[in-house]
Amino acid sequence: MPDSAPSNDASTPRDHPLTRRSRWVPDDAPPEGQRAALHRLAAAIRRMNHLLIETEAPEADLLRAAEAAEQFAERLATFPAERPPWGFAESSNAGNTRAVFDQSPLLGLANAVAPPLQLRVVDGQVRGTGNFGSAYEGPPGHVHGGFVAAAFDEVLGMAQSMTGNPGMTGTLTVRYRQPTPLHQELTFAATVDRVEGRKIFTTATLHAGDRLCAEAEGIFISVGFEKFQRMAAEQA
Repeated sequence: MPDSAPSNDASTPRDHPLTRRSRWVPDDAPPEGQRAALHRLAAAIRRMNHLLIETEAPEADLLRAAEAAEQFAERLATFPAERPPWGFAESSNAGNTRAVFDQSPLLGLANAVAPPLQLRVVDGQVRGTGNFGSAYEGPPGHVHGGFVAAAFDEVLGMAQSMTGNPGMTGTLTVRYRQPTPLHQELTFAATVDRVEGRKIFTTATLHAGDRLCAEAEGIFISVGFEKFQRMAAEQA
């Protein structure tokens, strides 16, 4: 941390969340009231993100909204810049499909960047749904391929966590069969094919209705939980 007094400039270390994680207890339950408020606020920002892509709102309304957003950002900057100490930001790191993933950029209900995907385990398989709005567009009317790959990484990560082993992505291979549409419910299915030593081999599919949009294969490397604890401690 720098010796100088912290600034409200978002480019400074004071506003960098990784500089302020003083502890990490991922199995702790988050405060219910604060968690519900974060979910509500993230949902509102998420909706605004999509509407902002397509709006024809007049300049005056946009400027008033920008001023209100800037004022709220300034208020947020007055609070301690410490990431919530509970849960995981990535499903593969948990080794537990029932962990808290509120901060995940793909699953997180408290993360306004997330679509969010909804995943569950059914009969030894990860099944999921998601709906990508306008903020995720690549080809006209369709999801950017990078977000498709990121979604697969998260879905396959959840599958590897069914083994009970925390891990990290070793390789991810995506085959794009057809463009993935925006504003439609998408379905994912993922499973573990086999385990060879520290390597966990997984496969997944993505459908829009009956149409196969993409397939993926992932190899995850089992990592001892103490490694993630060290990584979190280094942020403090």
